[in-house]
Amino acid sequence: MEQAAAVDPILDLARPSTLRNPYPAYAGMREVRPVFWHELLGSWVLTRHADCLAVLTDSHRFASDWRRAGEDIPAPLLSVQTLDPPEHTAVRHLLLDGFRAQDRQALHDGLDGQIAELLAELARRPSFDLVGELAEPVALRFVTAFLGVPAPELDWFVPLSRTVVDGMDAGLWPEKHEPAVAARAELAAYAGGWLADPPKEGLIAHVAEHAADSGVAETVLRNSLRAVLHAGYESASRLLGNAAAALLTTPGALAAFREAPSTAVDELIRYDAPVQADARVCVTDTELGGVTMRAGDPVTLLLGAANHDPLRFDHPAELRLARAPNPHLGFGRGAHACLGASMAIRLTGSVLGALAREHPDARAVAEPDHRRNLTLRGLDRFEVTLRPDTGEEVRP
Repeated sequence: MEQAAAVDPILDLARPSTLRNPYPAYAGMREVRPVFWHELLGSWVLTRHADCLAVLTDSHRFASDWRRAGEDIPAPLLSVQTLDPPEHTAVRHLLLDGFRAQDRQALHDGLDGQIAELLAELARRPSFDLVGELAEPVALRFVTAFLGVPAPELDWFVPLSRTVVDGMDAGLWPEKHEPAVAARAELAAYAGGWLADPPKEGLIAHVAEHAADSGVAETVLRNSLRAVLHAGYESASRLLGNAAAALLTTPGALAAFREAPSTAVDELIRYDAPVQADARVCVTDTELGGVTMRAGDPVTLLLGAANHDPLRFDHPAELRLARAPNPHLGFGRGAHACLGASMAIRLTGSVLGALAREHPDARAVAEPDHRRNLTLRGLDRFEVTLRPDTGEEVRP
């Protein structure tokens, strides 16, 4: 296995040393062969920004709904994430209308108070795990408040959510597929209970009120609510963890965040995005990136590589918090652009802004540990302290 990982450009990404910083490996792929066929994945792999953007914005030639290429997709996997127009349009509009109907300012105001209280509590401790004690609970609390439902227990939800994420890499590790399908089904059943007894406020209340007139099948709606819960939580928690790690391990970055908050979060997304890869299937013979893709060919978009493409970004390996414009692909583009991107960005800005203002001495106690995920990049643990550096060792 180690020998295979040393020579295979995709498996190499899973090595601990590459997990810490995959971007030089992406650069090597892009320089040698920016579009290539990977036998183990059985897929074309794209590494350039222009090629990835072309696929993301062309749902006529590249499908998210693999049934268009003759695949048999089980019902638990049909959702706003996996359908294409016109089926996708109805459920996306229902969810977007629900997003717009919420009093987001009131939600954010309440969130800011909770963040301040939690950081003040954590500041009294010598050190803490930013992932498990800040990013994950805050993200889950935020997304469920937006939905209008109580937050589930972290001890139940987080393992299920991580199992779903592990399954996104089942093309490399097939044993992860079945547990992920079961975890999705359990989360969908949990989300389905919301429609049976909807809350009076929040996104779920809006969806329940308008579901009958939407034309969306109940199974698709239930799966889509599961996707909103899961994707909203994972996008926000992993973005927050990755962004905090970048700020606290780059000299001067936390102080610089205060000077350019309006552009800083976008740059942190580009620099180390949670969504590193996405997939489509070619539905008609297409020329792209100098190769011919046939109908039925899977296409893997390495968005992490695209976000570091020097043809699109000057000095992509550098964290430049004032970078503008910043056309990163961190939350996708086109019909399947992330529904909750604005929520994840706002949450990350709130937490990091409070950290930079109120706790400017925050620093890493240990190197961040990354989870062995290639599709969604995120931390397993990151020990930090909010106390001033006195030269003495900080003990967790």
